[in-house]
Amino acid sequence: MDNFLHLLYTSSLSPTSCDDRKLSTELSGEIIKRNKNLGLYEYKFLLRAIVSSGIGEQTYAPEMIFHGRETCPTFEDGITEMDEFLNDSIEKVLARCGVSPLDIDVLVVNVSMLTSIPSLAARVINRYKMRDDMKVYNLTGMGCSASLIAVNIVQNIFKCRKNAYALMVTSESLSPNWYTGNDRSMILANCLFRTGGCAVLMTNKVALKSRAMFKLKCLVRTHHGAYDDSFSCCNQREDEQGRVGFYLDKTLPKTATRAFVDNLKVMSPKILPVTELLRFSIVSFLRKMSESKGGLRPVINFKTGVDHFCLHTGGKAVIDGIGQSLNLSEYDLEPARMTLHRFGNTSASSLWYVLGYMEAKKRLKRGNKLFMISFGAGFKCNSCLWEVLRDLGDRNVWDELY
Repeated sequence: MDNFLHLLYTSSLSPTSCDDRKLSTELSGEIIKRNKNLGLYEYKFLLRAIVSSGIGEQTYAPEMIFHGRETCPTFEDGITEMDEFLNDSIEKVLARCGVSPLDIDVLVVNVSMLTSIPSLAARVINRYKMRDDMKVYNLTGMGCSASLIAVNIVQNIFKCRKNAYALMVTSESLSPNWYTGNDRSMILANCLFRTGGCAVLMTNKVALKSRAMFKLKCLVRTHHGAYDDSFSCCNQREDEQGRVGFYLDKTLPKTATRAFVDNLKVMSPKILPVTELLRFSIVSFLRKMSESKGGLRPVINFKTGVDHFCLHTGGKAVIDGIGQSLNLSEYDLEPARMTLHRFGNTSASSLWYVLGYMEAKKRLKRGNKLFMISFGAGFKCNSCLWEVLRDLGDRNVWDELY
C-alpha cells in the first residue's frame, strides 16, 4: 500500500467564544497610551503601523490585556489562553468526524512561545484521557511555520504506522509575550500578532478516503539557520530594560526572500508540469545568451500546476511580496488579505484560517491543487501541495461571521 496522508477536517478557534476580546483601533490606542515607556516618536510609529498593517477592527487579543495587566502577565495567563483554544477546537474537530480521543494514534502540539512542564501535549492527553501508547510530539520555538513541520512529522510517522489517526493542534500564546517597552523593532509584533488556533485531524485509513477533504501530494522544508542574518532576523529576546518581546529586524524581507527562493527550487519540479519547466528553462537560456539583458526577467507560471495559493498572513508586506514573486492576481491573494484583516497574524494557525476562507467561498473543487506557503523564525520556509478530494463548502469559522 502506498504511503499517503489524508486531511479529514480542520477546526479553527471560533470568534464567538471570545467576542469580548476584540481589539479595535480605538482600544489599541488606549493600550498604547497606558505604556508610559513610549515617547511621541514611538506613538507616531505605532499609529502608522496599525493603520497600514492591513488588520481590521475585529481581531482578538489575550484577555489579560483587556484587564490592563499587559505589564505583569502571569504563567497562568498563558495556560488559560491555551486551555480556551484546546477545549474549543479539539472538541469540535473530534465531534465533527465522530472520532473518540481514544482513537487518536499520533498527537502533535505546536505552540512556539509557551513552554510548560508537563508539556501542553501532556495537558491535552490528560484533558481527553487518551491512550498511553500514542506517539506524542510537543513543538516549541518553531514560529509561524510550525504547522507544516507538524504535518511533516505526521507524514513520516504514517510511513510506518498504518490505519492511524493523527491530531495536530497549533496556536500561539501571546499573554507572556506582549511587549511593553519602547524598542521599535519589538513594538511592531504587537501590531501584527493576534489570538487564534486550529485543530487538524489527519489519517491514512483507506476506508476514510471518501470522507477526506485533502490528500497531501508533497512537502518541502527549508531551514537557513546556518546564515547569521537569517538566524537573528526574528527572535524572542529582552530589550535593554529586560522587557521580553519578539524582535523583527530590517533584514527580515531579504532573508525571507532567500529562503523562499531556495524552497521553490526544490518544490517547483514536484508540482509543475514538464512543459512549464521546459519553457522557463528555454526562455532563461535564451535571455542569458542574448546580448541584450534588458526587459523583464522570465517568471515561472505556477498557475500551470496550482489552482489556489494559501499564504501565511505574516503581514501586508509579506502577502504583497509573495504575490509579486509568483505573479499572483488579487483573486489569488484575497484569502490571505481577508484573513489578515479579520484575524491578524495568528502565527502557525494562520494558514488554516486562509484555507477556511477558501472553503467558505466554495472555491475548492475536486481535483484542484492547493499550494501552502509558510515562513518562520530560524529562518524557515516550508511549503506543501494538497489535492482537493471533493467539492468543499462546509460551515466553518468564517460562516459564523458572515
